[in-house]
This record gives sequence, structure tokens and C-alpha cells, in this order.
Amino acid sequence: MTPLLGELLRTARLRRHAIVWAGGLPLAVLLAAVGWRLGEWEAAAAMLALSLLLIALVGRWRALGADPRWLVRRLDQHRALEDSSDLLLAPAQSLRPLQRLQRERVLQRLQAGAYEVREPWPRRRLAVTGACALLLAAAVLSWPGRISSPAASPAAAAPPSSPNTPSLQSAQLRAAPPAYTGLAPSTLPALDAKVPEGTALSWTLRFNGQPRRVELHQHDGRVLPLTRDGQTWQLRITLRRSTLYRLLADGIPVDGALHRLEAVADRPPQVRVLEPESSLVQWSPQAGRWRLRFEASDDHGVATTAQLRLTLAQGSGENITFREHTVTLSGTGAGTARRFEHDLQPQALGMEPGNDLIAQLVVRDTRQPDPQEGRSSSVILRWPPPQQTLASDLEGSVKQAMPAYFRSQRQIIIDAEALLKQRPGLSADAFAKRADEIGVDQRLLRLRYGQFLGEETEGAPQAPPEPADEPALPVADDLPTADLPTADMPRAAAPAPEDAHDHPVAGAAALDGHGHGDEPTQARFGNQGDVLAEFGHTHDPAEAATLLDPQTRATLKAALDQMWQSEGELRQGQPERALPFAYKALGLIKQVQQAERIYLARVGPELPPIDQSRRMSGTREGLGDRLLAPVQRTPPDRQVLALWQALGGTPSQGESAQREAVSRWLSERHGDDADTLDLLAALETLRGRPDCGDCRQRLRAQLWRWLLPPTTPPLPRAKPSASGQRYLEALQRRSAP
Repeated sequence: MTPLLGELLRTARLRRHAIVWAGGLPLAVLLAAVGWRLGEWEAAAAMLALSLLLIALVGRWRALGADPRWLVRRLDQHRALEDSSDLLLAPAQSLRPLQRLQRERVLQRLQAGAYEVREPWPRRRLAVTGACALLLAAAVLSWPGRISSPAASPAAAAPPSSPNTPSLQSAQLRAAPPAYTGLAPSTLPALDAKVPEGTALSWTLRFNGQPRRVELHQHDGRVLPLTRDGQTWQLRITLRRSTLYRLLADGIPVDGALHRLEAVADRPPQVRVLEPESSLVQWSPQAGRWRLRFEASDDHGVATTAQLRLTLAQGSGENITFREHTVTLSGTGAGTARRFEHDLQPQALGMEPGNDLIAQLVVRDTRQPDPQEGRSSSVILRWPPPQQTLASDLEGSVKQAMPAYFRSQRQIIIDAEALLKQRPGLSADAFAKRADEIGVDQRLLRLRYGQFLGEETEGAPQAPPEPADEPALPVADDLPTADLPTADMPRAAAPAPEDAHDHPVAGAAALDGHGHGDEPTQARFGNQGDVLAEFGHTHDPAEAATLLDPQTRATLKAALDQMWQSEGELRQGQPERALPFAYKALGLIKQVQQAERIYLARVGPELPPIDQSRRMSGTREGLGDRLLAPVQRTPPDRQVLALWQALGGTPSQGESAQREAVSRWLSERHGDDADTLDLLAALETLRGRPDCGDCRQRLRAQLWRWLLPPTTPPLPRAKPSASGQRYLEALQRRSAP
């Protein structure tokens, strides 16, 4: 980029910075005024500093948007520059003579005349925004009195106390988590707690004036008395489920607050497969060992050992047998994140061609007394069976008559890179001709893949160019040749193979022009398009392309767009610019090839054994009815519905009884989830402040989700009969070690 363009770009960025600051400063003043009204000068200073930092970040982001490409677009708006400003960004030695001449003309015109590239000042918008912000700031500052939050005085909700009533002097809550969590005991800053399930909680209270009794009342009606030890009152419990509670001294709340204890359940360990990267791996004896790497994580700790379960599936069709092997692995790393590695020799387990080996890691956490178990996803090692080839003389003749010329996307990349290496030894015309030929190959490949989106091919049938005058280039022989539609992938939904070098039949579809008329034609021997046009239809019809799912179609469409860009650069003699688009197209094609390939782990050891004597006999004695009962939606509870309707109007005398009925209904459910606790807390808040309109609306909003409960889950299985019970007991005895 020339120094002149750099100076223009710097002025454009400064203008963008100035516009952002001019529009953001009034808003920063408004936020500072609001912060001062809500708090003190510290809050106002914090709001102002945060606003200025945000303005600086936005200004920086806006300035970075003015890049050289943006500058070229701004300059091209001037007709005198003849839409040639982009030539100033390219090095002069990389341009052709005509392009260098045009570049000098544009540079001279820029130096001779003043071309404005800065954005104009949005004066009207800045004036309106600044005036509104400053007026609002003045209104906030002139508002009488200081805004205060209702939550700033929690003691307002406490009941009035007489001089003889004992008052709370200090309260302390200590938590001792279970030993397996590795968390040290601590003193909590408040009487609310969110601790692991099974944590031991102990309260220590001191009063000014000793009460006769102190109790802890839970939301479900349970009352736990505190014991007196000298001048303190103490209580120790083990938290098993979440609850709400109040502390009462002689029947009077000691602090007028409803406290919350949340028991955080221990999550099972999560196992992630690190290696291999794909769930299905093709294996051959030359590969040697199969390396497996897993990572197990848990919120508190993972056991030091894990079980690697290996299932060897042999056979095909219905004659599949399974053999299980278990390997104990030792993990490395921190307690909450361990890694397990193992190098496996499949042949040592008896694996043969056509077999599948399924691996799954089972990990346990350190919870006591009942450790939880986590399993990884299954990874499959497949040893492909020997290829079945047809020894037909006709097939050999067809292969000899039709040379595999059609380029794959990888081959196009190889050809373009090889052409760039040979560029110093080629003339400009020869280089452009070779690049154009590669662009023709890219066009044919784009048309072939476009047929899977229902697109018509372009042009009439044409024979491929003869490669006789072309030097030998490397061939993409490292690609798999098993990408044709198979049983794992529907034929209509499978794109053409990525490497068509060894599959000439797949490439013929892009050469036939989609013209399949009824006029008789005479096939020329050795011509691929004529032979396939006479003896078969070479590609799927456009209607079959609708079998692709929307995501796969979008990916394939993006690949075609990248091929189009690559083709355009190649046809213009610029292979170095075409390579980025070609690489992106190759990656998208690989995604499309694997989109419809779904492999299911053939796991069967957990199922009961098959009675071989009943197979293929049609005997149905002892089979139960598998029809599920129709799912019915539970009607809303009448008490919840009545309270929800009452909260929509003015407070009434019967509303208090309705709230108590809903509170008892919730207590009977013994629910300790977050939704239940939130609803109970809202009920308790409205009980202490019956005239609070916001409290009524919050409670009514929370009741809405209880009006229409979710669909009932499937009904449990009926109790088995006497013969079924004997069968289940026999299975348990057989599976016992």
C-alpha cells in the first residue's frame, strides 16, 4: 500500500473515532447521572469510567472497519479513478504491463486532486441524541430526593419488638462438605447457603437476653429445636435436599428474613474421546496398534482407575456374535480431570477381516458411599472385508475403453500447486493456458456436484481435452476409493466421490449435458460420454436430490460457491488466488461425503440371550401386550388456578386462605427443586407484605408455569406374572459373578 493510501486511511479512521466519541459522551454523562442518583459518587464514577471504556472499544472497532478494502470502495465512488483503485494495493512487480500503466494513472490523479474518503458528520443524529441525553441527565439530577432501594432495609419486614423481647446479637453458619469433595470447612457469610449435598451445617446464635426456646422452622412444616450451650444456641444437621427456613425465638422471627439452603447434587463424571477423532476408524494390519485416549472430568474428583470395555463383533447379517474384554486403565492428571490412554493390538483379541471392535470407557467418581458412573461414547474400529471384484470380460473392456481423466478437487489443487512451481520455466502464454485448462476441470467438477442440488449442466456434451501435451503431474492416489454410495449411505443422497480418478463412471455425469433425448446416436468406441449415454444413465435425476437434508444441501451449495470462485481465478490465469477457494471447497466436500453416513454401535451384551429354540417358529406364547396407554394431560390444580385468578384482581379476605392452601399443597409434594423453592419464597414474601403490588405480580407470574404441568411420563411396567418373575430371577442369577 502506497504512503498516500496510508494517509487517507488514517484520516478516515480518525473521523470514525471522532463520530463515536461525539455520540457517546452525552450518553456517558446520562449514565453517570443515573449512577449518582442510585448510589453515591463512587457509583457515578464507576458508571462514567465504564461508559468511556465502552466508547473507546466501539471507536476502535469502528476504526478497524476502515481497512484497505473499504478505502478502495470509497475511492471507486469517484469516476475519475475508473474503478481501478484496487491496483494500488497490489505490488507493482506482480501486475501485468497494462495493469501497471493503469496503476500509475490512478496514482497521478490521486496526487493531483483532493478526494474525500472520510465519512460525513451525522450532524442531525448527533444533535438529537446529545440533546435528549443531556435533557434526561438534567432531569435525573434535578429530581427531588435520593432514590433508595426497598431491599436496602431488610429490617423493615421484621415484626416490631418490645423492650423485653430477646434480640439477635450474632449468627454464624458453618459448613463442612463431605470428605470426598475435597472442600475445606468454612464459615458462610450469611445464613443462606449453596453447598454440596450431604454437607454438615451448624448454627451458632447469640442473643441480647436469653429466650426460652429457639427453633428452626422449615417450609414443609418440620421444626428443629436449637440446644442451649451457655450463652449460645446451636444446631447441627446434614443437608440432604434444598429447603427454606426461618429462625424463631419464643415464636417470633429473629431477623424477619426467609433463608434458603440449596443442596447441589453431585454430577456424574463426563467422559470425552480425544483419540481417535472420528467414531468410526478403518483399520488394516499395516496400521499396527490402535491408540485410544480419553479425558474424564467431574465436579469433585475422578477415580484413579477406569474400565475399558471392548466388544468384538464378528459375523454378518443375523449371524453376529459378540465377545467382551475388559481392561483396567490408570489415569494421569488432576483429580477433577484425568486422562486415560491405551495402545491396543486388535489381532491379539482375535479380530479378523470384516469384524468390528467397539471400545467404551467406564469411569467412576469419588463419591461415597455410592460412586456414580459415566461412560464415553463408543468408538468403532472396523477391519474392512476383502473387496469383491467381478471377473467379467465386459467390465475389463469398459475400463480399457474409458480412461479415468476426470479431475477430483484434490487433483485440481495438486495441479494448481504443481503449475505454480513450474511457473519460472514457462512463458506467460503457456502459464495462462495451463491455468485455463485447470479451470475447465474445475468447471466440470462443479457441474457434476451441482446435479445433486437439482441443477442442470451447462452446455452440450463435449469430450475431455487430450492430456498428451501435458507434463506428468502427481495424482491424488492417497484418497480412499470407497466413497461410492454404499449401504451406509443412500445412493440418491450420496455425492459423487471426491477422488474420481479411479472411478470414470462417476465423472461421466458432468459431461453429458443432461441431454437424454430419444434421438438415436451412434457410440464412438473409447468415448466415455457416448458409451455411457447409450448403455446407462450416468447420474441421479434432479428429483432425487431432495433426499439430501437441508444442512447437507447448504454445505454442498457452499462448496459449489467456492468452486465457482476457484474456477474464475483459474480461468483468469491466477492459480495462487484460486487455491484458498479450492481448499475450502475440498473441506466442504468432505463434510458432505460424511453427512449421511450414520454408524450405530452394534452393542448387544446387555440384552437377554435369545432363545434359539423359538427362532423362526412364529411362537408367541408368553409375550406381553406392548401397547402403551394413551398419554393424557393432567388438568391444572384447582387451588393453584383459584389463587392465580385472585391475584389478578384486588386483595380480598379469602386470598390469605388460598395462599395457605397452595403452600400446604407444595409442602405435600416434598419438592426441593429451584422452581418450588422460588414459589414458596414468593408466597412467604407476600404473606409478610400483603399490600405489595409487585410481590403479587411476581407470585402470579410464577404460578403460571404450575397451571399447565408437562405431559405425564410413560407409565411404569406392570408387575410381571409368576412365570415372568421366575424368568427375571434366572437372568439375575446368570449375570451374577
